[in-house]
Order: sequence, then structure tokens, then C-alpha cells
Amino acid sequence: MDRYIEFFLNHYLLTLALLVVTYLLIQELFDTAFKKFTHITPQAAVAKMNQVNAVIIDVREPLEFTQSHIEDAQNIPLGSLAEQLPKLEASKTTPVVLVCQSGTRAASAGKVLTKAGFEQVFVITGGMQAWENDYKLPIKTNGKNKAKTNLKK
Repeated sequence: MDRYIEFFLNHYLLTLALLVVTYLLIQELFDTAFKKFTHITPQAAVAKMNQVNAVIIDVREPLEFTQSHIEDAQNIPLGSLAEQLPKLEASKTTPVVLVCQSGTRAASAGKVLTKAGFEQVFVITGGMQAWENDYKLPIKTNGKNKAKTNLKK
């Protein structure tokens, strides 16, 4: 036991790093175990949208949203989601599908919505990158972007 104490005292930075990593792993474990939203693939999201009248919320910034987005999606940036919750009160019992560019911001938005009492929250894995590039699903773009993509080809 004395050797452990001596090691910890001589290598306090390593000990501190071990404690921080352990704390973060435990926190992630609890977040994963108690999360109330579900990750779904873009194909499953399309099926969900077709089966029920799901609300699609794009949590990217407005500039990203105007470049390309899912048809009928509402743009509510993650930074202003908490302030926009009263507008979404009517959707607490309906499925809410969240999307961002890669899936990270949408997961954060999923935590916000589940804390606010939303019952059916779904996050698209891979976000718009997977929607457009991997699954080749349709998107809505403005006219300027269509011209730019044609020039690149």
C-alpha cells in the first residue's frame, strides 16, 4: 500500500489524468444508460416520417440549413432551442426527429427535449452527412446551391 501512495505522490499528473478519465467514462456510462432519446438511421427516420406525422427539427445554424435540409424540417439552432421550447409544446407526444450536420448537436438537443418532457425523441445517426452522402436521400436546396453543385461536376 505504501508503494501505491508513493507512486501517486511522485506521479500526481498521471494520477489526476486517471481520475479525470475515470470520471468521464462513468459520466458517459450513466448518460447512455439513462438517455430517453433513440438514435435511428436515416432510413428508419424516413419510415418514421411516413408512418406518423413526425416533427423534423434541424438544429444546425441558419446558414447551414439554407444550403440543404430535409423537406418540411424546421430550423431551430441548438443555441436557441431552450428559448423555442414553448413553440414546440404541442409536439410533446408526437415523434420528434432531430438532425444536425453529423449527429453531435442533435444528441445534445435530444437531451434538452427529453428534459423538457418530450416523449418520443429520435436522433438521426450521422446527421445530414449520412442523409446526403451515405443514404442518398432527397434534400431541399436553394437555387444557388444547385448551380454550384452543377459547376463542380
